[in-house]
Amino acid sequence: MVEVEVTDTTVTVHVLGGHRLLALREQLTFDLSDITEVTTAEVDLRPPWVRAPGTFFPGVIAAGTYRGRHRKEFWDTKFKGRAIRIELTGADFTRVVVDVDDPDAALHALTSAVAA
Repeated sequence: MVEVEVTDTTVTVHVLGGHRLLALREQLTFDLSDITEVTTAEVDLRPPWVRAPGTFFPGVIAAGTYRGRHRKEFWDTKFKGRAIRIELTGADFTRVVVDVDDPDAALHALTSAVAA
C-alpha cells in the first residue's frame, strides 16, 4: 500500500511498510502536469511482462518497476479493487498503479489538483 501526497506542483507516492522491500523503492515523484488520466484500476489489469526490479505473484501481488513496449510502469497492488491508475506523459514512468487506503479520496485529491 502507498500514501499519495499532493503538493503545489508535484505528486509523491510513498511506499509503506514491507512493500518497500517488495517494490524495491521507497517513493517516486512526478509533476502534476505530467498526469494525463487518473482513474480506479481495473481488477483484471496486469503489468507488462518484464519486471525490473520487483515482485510478482500472479493474482496475489505486483510490486516494483515493470517494462513493456515503450512503457515503464510502477506497480504496488494486491489486485483487490483498492488500486488507482495514473497515466503519465513526460515523466520517468508512463503508468502508476497502486493500492491506496481510500481510492475515492485519492482520486478526488489528484483530479482536483490537476484541474487547479
